Amino acid sequence: PLHKWIRGCYPLPRGFLRRKSLVMAFTKQVDLLEPIDMSEHLDKIELYLGQVCQIAGISKMQLDYWTNKAQIPTKGKKQRIYDIDALETVMLIKQAKDKGLNLGAAIEAARRFRETNRTAAVVES
Repeated sequence: PLHKWIRGCYPLPRGFLRRKSLVMAFTKQVDLLEPIDMSEHLDKIELYLGQVCQIAGISKMQLDYWTNKAQIPTKGKKQRIYDIDALETVMLIKQAKDKGLNLGAAIEAARRFRETNRTAAVVES
């Protein structure tokens, strides 16, 4: 066999043939896997206030104020927990504020944008 010929010509690292069979077994295992549609699991994500701030690029004070002002729904008693929809709302408000809208107008723009896109998604389904 080839591995005996190779072993006779070149010094092989200890355990080489075992590693090769492990790589082959790993390749077969990888072939069993299929792509995962992560969008199907986004509704399960729960983020803490600090995580939302980091993603959206805002301060904790801003997020706290916006959450109250825009009535963004959260879970949790001691610490607010935001779902993916709440994160989207926060990011839309941030985008509107960055484009020059005041907070009230930014909240309204985010609300209308979400309603429009929700309606469009339902029509496409």
